[in-house]
Amino acid sequence: MDRNQFIGLILMLILITAYFQFFAPDPPEPPQEVDNVPIPVDTGSVATETEVIAPPEQLSDSALTDLNDLKFGSFAAVAQGREKKEVLENDDLRITFSSKGGKIEQVELKNYSKYDGSPLILVDNNHSFNIFFEHQSKRINLNDLYFKSTTTNYGDSTTLEFSFNLNGRKLSQVYTIQASGFEVGYEIVSRGFEKQIDARNLTLFWSAQLVRLETDKRDSRNRTSVRFYTTDDDADDLSRTSRSHEEEIIEKPVKWVTFNQKFFTSGIIADKSFASAFVTLDPALSEESDVIKRSSMQMEIPYTDLASNQTKYRFYFGPNEYNTLKIVADGFSENMELGWFFLPLINKYLIIPIWNFLERFIPSYGLIIIIMVLIIRLILSPLTYKSHISMAKMRVLKPELDAIKERTGGDMQKAQAEQMDLYRKAGINPLSGCIPVLLQFPILVSLFYFIPAAIELRLVPFLWAKDLSTYDSILNLPFNIPFYGAHISLFTLLMAGSTILYTLANSQMTTVQGPMKTLQYIMPVMLLFFFNSYPSGLSYYYFISNIVSFGQIALMRKFIDESKIKRIMEENKKRNVNKKKSKFQLKLEEAMKANQEASKKNKRK
Repeated sequence: MDRNQFIGLILMLILITAYFQFFAPDPPEPPQEVDNVPIPVDTGSVATETEVIAPPEQLSDSALTDLNDLKFGSFAAVAQGREKKEVLENDDLRITFSSKGGKIEQVELKNYSKYDGSPLILVDNNHSFNIFFEHQSKRINLNDLYFKSTTTNYGDSTTLEFSFNLNGRKLSQVYTIQASGFEVGYEIVSRGFEKQIDARNLTLFWSAQLVRLETDKRDSRNRTSVRFYTTDDDADDLSRTSRSHEEEIIEKPVKWVTFNQKFFTSGIIADKSFASAFVTLDPALSEESDVIKRSSMQMEIPYTDLASNQTKYRFYFGPNEYNTLKIVADGFSENMELGWFFLPLINKYLIIPIWNFLERFIPSYGLIIIIMVLIIRLILSPLTYKSHISMAKMRVLKPELDAIKERTGGDMQKAQAEQMDLYRKAGINPLSGCIPVLLQFPILVSLFYFIPAAIELRLVPFLWAKDLSTYDSILNLPFNIPFYGAHISLFTLLMAGSTILYTLANSQMTTVQGPMKTLQYIMPVMLLFFFNSYPSGLSYYYFISNIVSFGQIALMRKFIDESKIKRIMEENKKRNVNKKKSKFQLKLEEAMKANQEASKKNKRK
């Protein structure tokens, strides 16, 4: 590895270090003594634990009627009733509803399970749905009202309607589910009902205690957030790793809001938009609880939408699988973490298509990862070849470069100038060894995001790993090692060992000597600490990648003819002996001179 390639390696090291410094998951937060989670603004008549309301059975019929008239006004007639449960079910979901409030009470994902094998309940009594509106200066919550239910089948779809009538005016909440899929249609239908409420926006309030669904509780917590998407195509989320209360008021019209966990998402999408939104996120109360985050979303439903019967929405309760998410709504695929800047493009248009293609033919994800390595290495082979050719050229020039160093002594400016002149005559681009390495780096980082987010690896065993979506542990330690953990991951050890093997093989093909050569071995040690608690599927991928790279080195040694390279460079020297320096080289020499002069001035001071 020549000096320029080493610079590329250092840049890679800096980027990875920066990532783990600023974006890596924080350690588990200490247990906090919190009495109450902050309640979103303007929740109106939501009762707290300190409110005491006399139970109906303690009041006379006339007193109860007077109380309901006082609290509910014209809606007192539907403030009493008997609660009834209803169920809608398709190939993927089983949803339980309550006639009190006409709301969703439970959502089960039928084809998935929790880390412990129990049914995966994405929504349960830890969630609360409320719709508030103003009526005769009173704050009315639909959860306090009783609806009648009707179920109708239309071909492959089933509709559940909750409704009530008040003096010829009707309000309906209509849920529709298809024969398969993870979406539930939701519509509020008004027939004169809008005249019963003040001409103000309705408020949809959804609070949730998000429970642990995956093996690694710490990782689950640090990948849980609230995401939202505005009508100007701006996707954002609250800090996933914060250990304090997070909130944001979204004043722009909002297209969708979700409770986003590592592999699953529950949320609501507006056909038009919500007028605004307010979202919150809080850490878990204690390490002992299965609750990993507490969150809420509060959206304003425009009154004009209700009056014109345009309050149409869709709930999504399902996996964070890219091909499923991307067809739900604009920007909804943001609920799958695919990286930042241009990295999502690499994942969406290169990594995921290859992954999906291989899934069609290969049943084992361990084998899929191996073949994926081979395909990506094949795609990158032109860059790899150029990198090895550059290293071969530098090895051929090494005797002349050493002679320049001896001749110039400690005069760095003169040595650099002569080296640049040698490169020019020999027809070598000094950056040609670094650029191929840097061009390969985005793909490696893209996979760093994709593999931990791939739900296909969830709970999938391979060799000794019980679950490729979390770390593999061959030994649990009796104590915690700072920055390492309390377990030993074998795939991480294999990855670090293969990185050392690759570095040893690669160093035999480079001209790097002294301390700089030793620095190459810092990276494997860092990776050993960084990856010990990362998904075993990721460590396994990099391990296989290193083995394939080692094979590529052996192949390049066999096919690259250094004697031929030397002859070509000698011919270039003769041909370029009187060749003028390029503008780039002239500017580079000027920069080196300026740097040398600045150094001399600093020494004089």
